[in-house]
Amino acid sequence: MRISDQIAEQLHTLIQQRQLQPGQRLPAERQLAEELGVSRTALREAIQKLSSRGLLESRVGAGTFVQTPPSQHNWHEQVISPLVPLMRDDPQYRYDVLETRQSLEVSTAWHAAQRATAQDKTRIQRSFDALLHYQHLQDTEASAHADAQFHLAIAEASHNAVIVQVMRSLFELMLNTVAENRRLMFVHDNTKVLEQLTQQHYQLMQAILNGEPEQARSVISDHLNFVHDKLTQADADTARLQRLGRLSPSVATSS
Repeated sequence: MRISDQIAEQLHTLIQQRQLQPGQRLPAERQLAEELGVSRTALREAIQKLSSRGLLESRVGAGTFVQTPPSQHNWHEQVISPLVPLMRDDPQYRYDVLETRQSLEVSTAWHAAQRATAQDKTRIQRSFDALLHYQHLQDTEASAHADAQFHLAIAEASHNAVIVQVMRSLFELMLNTVAENRRLMFVHDNTKVLEQLTQQHYQLMQAILNGEPEQARSVISDHLNFVHDKLTQADADTARLQRLGRLSPSVATSS
């Protein structure tokens, strides 16, 4: 990947992390260059690349603004939007999302451990630190977003343009399922499950930072299997309580 392409990806990631919406202005060029650790000339090239893709718009005398290309928006609507009501009406679709994540993330973790640049590793570390921060604050919504962002940062470190685009498009759906998964897993044993998830995330990060692709692949696979098992257990517990609730009136009557 060329340097200008790498900077363009860094800038794109920064826009996503700050959740800048279409129409919002980017920080001043000098500030952006300092944050990304690049020259202003290299930054301008990256902005031009993103502008050519329809992601940014430079306005003379006004600055650079975020915009959403119609083709990308339509693709997202066609592929992702129909899944949202399915997720809402039938929670079992979260297992389909987990299977999809297993297929994608085992590959991205393996590649990330081999290809991650210093900037990629910094982003992954920052995402993990943000996850710890929001977990400490017991901010469930922010924790779910940081969790999903951590996995997305790893996907971006794989430098596989196709997989990265798919993961970005799945981000909203993935965020919804991560939030619901965390809620279900923490119902009965919040502290223990949270500690296990945190340790798994830490081990995954370390495998990538240390350049250990096989370890990264093993850890992400174990992590997603752990989530699957905990969700299955939570579903079984819920069904058991519902059956008990249906029996309770009869028990009360017979006594």
